[in-house]
Amino acid sequence: MKKVKVLVTGAGGQVGKELQTLATAFPLFDMTFADSGQLNITDAGAVARFFDQNHWDWLINCAAYTAVDKAEQEPQLARLVNAEGPRLLARACCAQGCRMIHLSTDYVYHTQQNRPFRESDPTHPRSVYARTKLAGDDAVREECPAGALVLRTSWVYSTFGHNFVKTMLRLGSERSELKVVADQIGTPTYARDLAQAILDMISAVENGRVSPDKLHGIYHYSNEGVASWYDFALAIFEINGIPCRVLPIPSSEYPTPARRPPYSVLDKTAWKAVFGLPVRHWREALRECLTQLSAAAGANAGSSPP
Repeated sequence: MKKVKVLVTGAGGQVGKELQTLATAFPLFDMTFADSGQLNITDAGAVARFFDQNHWDWLINCAAYTAVDKAEQEPQLARLVNAEGPRLLARACCAQGCRMIHLSTDYVYHTQQNRPFRESDPTHPRSVYARTKLAGDDAVREECPAGALVLRTSWVYSTFGHNFVKTMLRLGSERSELKVVADQIGTPTYARDLAQAILDMISAVENGRVSPDKLHGIYHYSNEGVASWYDFALAIFEINGIPCRVLPIPSSEYPTPARRPPYSVLDKTAWKAVFGLPVRHWREALRECLTQLSAAAGANAGSSPP
C-alpha cells in the first residue's frame, strides 16, 4: 500500500513532539518532521525550495510564535511567524496539491460571550499574539480555500516544553501557597490528544470514511469540560498529591502585558459531527499526562549517577 506522505512544521513544539511520539502508531504515514532550523517558514525562498525538492500529501503546521506576553514587544516577529509563514506554506501547499491543517487558538475570540464559541462566531482578538494568529488563519484560507483546514484549540499542555502544568508542578514543590487566576475560563487540552485527533482526521479521509470536501474551513478541537486556571491548578495538585494551597484571585491582581480572553470555551459540535471521534474530559487527559511526567521523572532519577 502506498504511504501517505505527511510533513509536520514546528516539529520542536508541544504538538509537534507529540506527533512524533504517535507516528509509529500510524504505519500508513511516512512522516517528515521539520523544526525552525530545518525550515524557516518565514523565508519565501526556503519554503519554495523545500516544496520543490519534496512532495507531500498533507502538511500539519504546528509552527507558531506562542510567547503571548513577549509578542507585545515583538509584534513584527510574531506577525512573520504567525501570519506570513502560514501564508507561504498555504501557497506552496495549494500549488502542490497538498492538503494543509493549520493550528490556531481560542485567543482569537475575546468578547463577553459566555457560551462555547462556534466556528461562525465573530472574532475580536485583543493582543498581538491573537491578532497575528487570526491573520494567519485568514491568510491560510485565502491562499488555499479548498485544501486548508484551520483547527483552533485551547490551553495546550504536554510532557514536552514549557507549559502551565509543568510550572504548577515546579511551584507546588517550592511553595506552600499559590495565587491563581480564577476569572479566565476555558478548557485545558492535552497536546497528545490533539495530535491523536489530527492523525485520526487524516486517517478518516485517507480510508474514505470522511470526504475530502469536509477538510477545509475552520474546526474546533479541545478536551471536554470547562475550567478556570484556578480549577486547573487545583486538579494538578490533587491528582499528584501536592499539599500546596491554591487561592483564587481575579485577573486584576495578576496583570500581564497581553490581555487574555475572559471566556474561551470552544464548541466542538462540528468536529464531532464530521469525524465522529471520541473526545475525553480534560481531567482524564491531565491524569494521563501527569502519569507520563512522573514516570519520566522516575526514570531520570534512576539513571542519575550516585
